[in-house]
Amino acid sequence: MFLSETQCNRLYTNEIAIKRMIKLKINNIETQVENGTSVLKAAEQAGFKIPSMCFKEGYSNHPSCMVCMVKDNKNGKLFPSCAIAATEGMDIITDDDEVKQSRKEALELLLSDHVGDCEAPCQPSCPANMNIPLMNRLIAEGKFAESLKVVKEAIALPLILGYICPAPCEKACRRGQIDSPVSICILKKYVAVEDLKNETFYLPEKQKKSNKKVAIIGSGPGGLSAAFYLLKLGHDCVIFDKNEKAGGTLRYEILENQLPNEAIDKEVEVLIKYGAKFQFNTNITKEIFENEIRKNFDAIILATGNYEGSVIENFGFESGKSGININKDTYETSIPGIFACGNIIRSRRMAINSVAQGKIAAESAHAFLNGQTPEAKHRMFNSKFAKLLEEEFEEYLKESIPENRVELENGKMGDFSMEEAMLEAKRCLHCDCRKIDNCKLRIFSDEYSADRKKFDFGERKIIKKYDQHELVIYESEKCIRCNLCVDITMKNSELTGLSSIGRGFTVEINIPFNQLLSAALTKTAIDCVESCPTGALAFKK
Repeated sequence: MFLSETQCNRLYTNEIAIKRMIKLKINNIETQVENGTSVLKAAEQAGFKIPSMCFKEGYSNHPSCMVCMVKDNKNGKLFPSCAIAATEGMDIITDDDEVKQSRKEALELLLSDHVGDCEAPCQPSCPANMNIPLMNRLIAEGKFAESLKVVKEAIALPLILGYICPAPCEKACRRGQIDSPVSICILKKYVAVEDLKNETFYLPEKQKKSNKKVAIIGSGPGGLSAAFYLLKLGHDCVIFDKNEKAGGTLRYEILENQLPNEAIDKEVEVLIKYGAKFQFNTNITKEIFENEIRKNFDAIILATGNYEGSVIENFGFESGKSGININKDTYETSIPGIFACGNIIRSRRMAINSVAQGKIAAESAHAFLNGQTPEAKHRMFNSKFAKLLEEEFEEYLKESIPENRVELENGKMGDFSMEEAMLEAKRCLHCDCRKIDNCKLRIFSDEYSADRKKFDFGERKIIKKYDQHELVIYESEKCIRCNLCVDITMKNSELTGLSSIGRGFTVEINIPFNQLLSAALTKTAIDCVESCPTGALAFKK
């Protein structure tokens, strides 16, 4: 039997197609890919995720990050999956302990050369971890309502804390090394004051009503904070207090010339409008606690202040030297469904701590009410370096203004004008990373629990900021030298573009011929920023 010319051509075409496909194993699973496919892409097609920082489809490969390492199961050798093509019969492992350890060490080597903050030093120094730089930027732009929303995400009582917080954030502020720290506390108070001038002050949108009730015992800073976040999460709250008015130690132990009662009343008014119920002049005995509170509420938060001498001391909770024992991650007590915050855990006399704990207790109670096990809130990996060097002051001031701190005659008892608030906020140095949510170095360092200090020895590089571009800023000490921006500018025929300058360990990505950044990136700025795996190239806003 003879085949027609058409049938012969079809067989030949099928044979070529078959030859173009190769078979290999990835994590003991057989798969087929087209000949010439990188191991990285082959694994991706097979459903296996391999981290990569320096790879971009359609551009030449420079395996500089070495984060995409995999292992040849036949000989045990490790290699970068982005740079090697898959071949017939390969047997690849992408996720055993040796591979993961190699990726971790690759990240740690990158971090040893990385000079930059993920979070600005002020943010982790705040017990509530408030996004202070974002608040500052919004105030500087006159966006006071938006700035208050940022504050309220972390701090339920900004007006009160604006008066009495000892401002650990300001002690960490890098501007303090140059002249004086930014007046963070008064700025926080300013947006709260401005908001409360309106009859329709800001109340966050609540989640769907849960029909669950939470009893909060104590109306000090911890209890008020817990109530705010529980209401936001959709639960009803009743706050019990032995006194005639809310505030606890805020009202009854702090002098009026340090914290006006009017400020407490305004914060309480916000909670009442938000849906909180208060039951004053109520001393919770053991009998009331067992027969009324526990029976009529779905969860309880204890925020009664100092443990010593408190009625709670006799309620059967596990306790230590200074207060009730709790799970330090979730603020659960030894009794399921009962949580604690503030000085009943340990007397610290710092209201910001109690406010921060109140939020955590509320979130844990929320998980419990939804039938879930409360879990510790994950804190993302945070790159940071020590103090600024004197020769770096000018670099950081490029994103700020030279003016001195705005000092109020009455200190924290005074208020900024709108102009003063905007001026003070502009003094912020923008220490935080602009790509904090999508920097691959941060994401993978977090995923692989990288130790940023493992290879941290010797003098660090001097920070430089190239800001002579309308849209983009370049911070060379955050660069991992993946060369993607070099390839992008070259492929798109930028006149100057970016280039690898130097050799060996001294090589850096920079602007050739001493040109400005604006001359280097005339048509590829957006692509370069979006392709940069770190915060080295970023949009200014």
